[in-house]
Amino acid sequence: MNPCYSLRPLFLVALFTLSIMNAQESVVPALETLLKYPKVRDFTMSISQDEAYITLQSPLEELSVIARLHKENDDWSAPAVVSFSGDHKDLEPFLSHDGLRLYFASNRPVNDSIKEAKDFNIWFVERADRKAAWSAPINIGAPINTEHNEFYPALATNGNLYFTSDAPNAKGKDDIFFSEWKNGHYGPPVSMSDSINTQGYEFNAYVAPDESFLLFSGYNRKDGLGSGDMYISFRRTDNSWSTAKNLGDGINSKYMDYCPFMDMASKQLYFTSRRSALDAERPKSIKAFEEAVNGYENGTSRIYMVSLKTLLSKQ
Repeated sequence: MNPCYSLRPLFLVALFTLSIMNAQESVVPALETLLKYPKVRDFTMSISQDEAYITLQSPLEELSVIARLHKENDDWSAPAVVSFSGDHKDLEPFLSHDGLRLYFASNRPVNDSIKEAKDFNIWFVERADRKAAWSAPINIGAPINTEHNEFYPALATNGNLYFTSDAPNAKGKDDIFFSEWKNGHYGPPVSMSDSINTQGYEFNAYVAPDESFLLFSGYNRKDGLGSGDMYISFRRTDNSWSTAKNLGDGINSKYMDYCPFMDMASKQLYFTSRRSALDAERPKSIKAFEEAVNGYENGTSRIYMVSLKTLLSKQ
């Protein structure tokens, strides 16, 4: 199977980009229950929309743990660190479509007899049903994991895996890689086409369940708004990918915008951003200062959401 995929007619992509640039007012905080945590990133949610996983980090990222939230009376609960996280740097969870596997990136050693942290690999835990406890972490193994770094797993419903790697066969510093799931095994990972990857940094890909589109982040690209921006590429009928389009200044900011995740049922895009409104603040009291620096849009990693329902319906 070719790792490249497809695009709709170019005028639809242009319409998509033009429309999304006008959606600034739709970007809203997604998880205000996490306001007291200094650094929050990554988001994945069950199809039933009542279970979510995130990454909580210390300001300098010495600590990085995966935490679970669940819905209580339509509100998200406070986070709880999952059973398998806390001893190493764990991040970037992705919940499988049946909710029975949780994939993530970690620098944990490959077995318990080794104490030293290693490069980042992709791992997963599994459970018999949604009420069962998670298993011990399982290294996804070769050919996905190597002596280089592997990050940000995302799976289509057919099992195909998309992830970030800095392997030597990357086109740039970091690339989005694809590995086909076939006959119960993953094929050799392939760096995605020039429609996606450049000589710079491409990372944090989310793939639609049917592989009809790919969302990812790119750093300091020529068409970027500053720092990291999110991009979208569509699957063509000839199994290639369209040239990725910047999601525009209605969603992206001049700050780091990354870690996309789509809730396909509601067509809500969840993403992480370090955007700040503080340059517009002129606090005249200590109370006003505290409210500003402790607010949601204060330059620390927060999770936001925006509806893409109208925009995706045009595809």
